[in-house]
Amino acid sequence: MVLSLVSLCAKEVVSDHSSSPCWLRWVPRELYRPLLDASFASCRPLAVGELVQRWPERTLRVGRRRKQGQTGPNRLCIQALLLAVVRGLSDKRCALHVLDLCGLQGDEGGMGDPMGGWSLTVALCTMVVQARAGAQRERKRFSALERETDVKRERGQRKRGNETNGDDETSTDNKELGGNDRERMGSCGILGEEELIKGVRRRMEIERKRELAMTGLGGSYINETEEKDVNSDVLVHVRADLFVNARSWERVRGALSSMGPLKLQCRYLRVEEISVSSIRTLLGMLPRQGLLGIDVRYSSLGVAGLAELLPLLSTFPALNSLRLHYCNLDFRRDQPGQEEALRDLSQGLTQLQELRCLSLTALRLPGQLRVLLSSLPQPLEILELPYLSLSPADLAYLSCSHHASTLQQLDLSENHLDENILTSVRRLLSQASSSLQHLSLSGCGFTDGLLGLLLPTLGGCRALKSLALALNPLSIAGLVDLVRMAVRMPSLRQLLYPNPLEDYQPGLPDLPTSAQLLDWPLDEVTDINITSSQLNRVLIESGRTDLFLTCDLLNYDKDLVD
Repeated sequence: MVLSLVSLCAKEVVSDHSSSPCWLRWVPRELYRPLLDASFASCRPLAVGELVQRWPERTLRVGRRRKQGQTGPNRLCIQALLLAVVRGLSDKRCALHVLDLCGLQGDEGGMGDPMGGWSLTVALCTMVVQARAGAQRERKRFSALERETDVKRERGQRKRGNETNGDDETSTDNKELGGNDRERMGSCGILGEEELIKGVRRRMEIERKRELAMTGLGGSYINETEEKDVNSDVLVHVRADLFVNARSWERVRGALSSMGPLKLQCRYLRVEEISVSSIRTLLGMLPRQGLLGIDVRYSSLGVAGLAELLPLLSTFPALNSLRLHYCNLDFRRDQPGQEEALRDLSQGLTQLQELRCLSLTALRLPGQLRVLLSSLPQPLEILELPYLSLSPADLAYLSCSHHASTLQQLDLSENHLDENILTSVRRLLSQASSSLQHLSLSGCGFTDGLLGLLLPTLGGCRALKSLALALNPLSIAGLVDLVRMAVRMPSLRQLLYPNPLEDYQPGLPDLPTSAQLLDWPLDEVTDINITSSQLNRVLIESGRTDLFLTCDLLNYDKDLVD
């Protein structure tokens, strides 16, 4: 990556923190972004904090998409950024109004010590709660000063009034002042004190109600007028992707229910191992605008539980992505109530008007794909169905559905595709040939013969950018045919191919499963580079230099081609 002159200069400027007092006062607002990027790239958390605390623009976006090989900000820099946001609340030089951290999280323990999704969520929630506590302390201090000022002002007004009345009566006839007049003046003084106390108490009661509303949890109802009043106190809107599990649940609930200078908003919500009731409570606390997707993993929802959540999901108008992974949606006709729950599930899906992405992993719903997908009001663009035990009827419906011609991403991994299903798969790929960009058929049991029947249809997918065929029992000859087809696809940029059967140690079954191919050791005697050299020779002969071939399943990332 070639750096611009501005980037090189910014990197040099932030390298010496001792000089920051000299240049911070003179930096124009146009250079804050290059300086912040250089601080992130050079891991300068002190410079990050000083720049963010004085941020001159209304919006700061940090979680932008990174290029291949580019690491995100490390943990120290992110922590410095969050602390600077809180300090900037009381800094008149800071104009920040929207902090966008969407896409910032990395893998826990990854290269460069990035902050993972869970850690970032906890840090954000801690920042919101700390800002609220600081605002409450400042509000109490200000209220005390304001009450003290009001008391002094009203006492001064009463004293001046008494002195004026006393002067007037003395000038007319001081001696004619009787006992009744003294009692009347005394009563006026007492009434003045009572009115003063009532006024102070009224202000204290208003402050007390306000603080109760500020610290109340998300179960209480807030009408629209009160919500507008609360939002008027928000100084910075923090937008991020949240990762919630049992350990972070209480922290997230406290941050979302808090009302203070920082307001937490969610773009994509990922929840793991929490109950249906907790997910329902969480959805009830999220702002309705801005949530684009929800990803539920390892939670025992069941068909009835998902049907219970769908009406809540329909209240988010921008929701376009729903991902369910290992959520125990085991449909069994012999269990009472399953048919009714499936109908409720179908009706709930009809309410998701903007849904474009649906991912269902290992949900054990064979033969029910028509019930699920036919109820969706809009055609899908992303459909992921790995480990779903798809039946011939499921693939037959999908190939003729209104979703087929709009699919941009399709994942059928770990569904056994034999000759009886191959016709439906070919029809499906033909329907999606002009739109499909990413296709995964890993672990589908393709032999050389079955893949040979599918290759002409695959070659017709003219928009395809990435193709994954890992963990299929193919020989070297089958792989060579695959690569020869791939080089004739001008849009294809990545091909994930399986290790050929010849590379495994002896004893592998003739038609091994994907699990056997994953666990069976490779033959150390065989040079694995021979396979790579044969396939790369096909690339060289075709003149393709923009097609990347790999058998590394763990590090394969289809998003790198976008």
